[in-house]
Amino acid sequence: MRAPFFRLGPLLLLLSACQSPPYHSESRFVSPNQDNRIRYLIVHYTHGDNADALQVLTRPGSGVSAHYLLSRPAPGSLPILYTLVPESQRAWHAGRSSWQQQSAMNDRSIGIEVVNPGYLPATSQAPLMQRHWVTYPQAQLQALAALLRQLSDRYQIPPEHLLGHSDIAPGRKVDPGPDFPWQWLAQHYQLGAWPDEQRVAALLQQGLPPLDIRVLQQQLAQYGYEVPVTGELDSATRQVIQAFQLHFRPSRFDGEPDADTRARLQALLEKYPG
Repeated sequence: MRAPFFRLGPLLLLLSACQSPPYHSESRFVSPNQDNRIRYLIVHYTHGDNADALQVLTRPGSGVSAHYLLSRPAPGSLPILYTLVPESQRAWHAGRSSWQQQSAMNDRSIGIEVVNPGYLPATSQAPLMQRHWVTYPQAQLQALAALLRQLSDRYQIPPEHLLGHSDIAPGRKVDPGPDFPWQWLAQHYQLGAWPDEQRVAALLQQGLPPLDIRVLQQQLAQYGYEVPVTGELDSATRQVIQAFQLHFRPSRFDGEPDADTRARLQALLEKYPG
């Protein structure tokens, strides 16, 4: 007598699934007390080629993903933009990270992986400033700018919320590297933050106050970096300074709190007071 039960079981489940829910649905009322989950755009480089990047970002169990992957095009070709994770979903691209006293940046950002090896493997053991960094093709950068423009407009992303992986994970990550053209994006596409160069020059000309490490740490934290405010130029502080330089002064990113670095930071705080 049990056989008919097993034959009817799936049918009964199917019928129950098709039934109307035991409530009335109402969607006329919308609360204004909400905002976008997506508040930041984070740019990465893949540290590999097109095939490797696509394989890693889509392999089960790899533990990493991104919303978008932008391929490195062959000369004369257009790059391919892969949509790997829907924007409504959380991708696993940021890892241990923070910005503006908020951690777990995966929860509030869109991750964009740009295929670029970073630096030549033969120079991987050299200090960062002595490595041979690989440039980004112009066609790839133009495609990236178009994508960033769409996302910035869609989610109303402020300039200072377009960041590199190195900004949100100083010392742990250095991508998208010193050859990534932050200044070009800001000046030609109004994407991302950049200090006013005339203001930087004026600050250097008039002279800055004597270096106070605690004040510098407070200013870096005010802009968004996670930095210990100890008053000591420790390794953690140097890593944050280096991350700042990779973004805003890529001609020299040795972690030294020189006058040009301090002037750029002050100019940024004046331009983007938060």
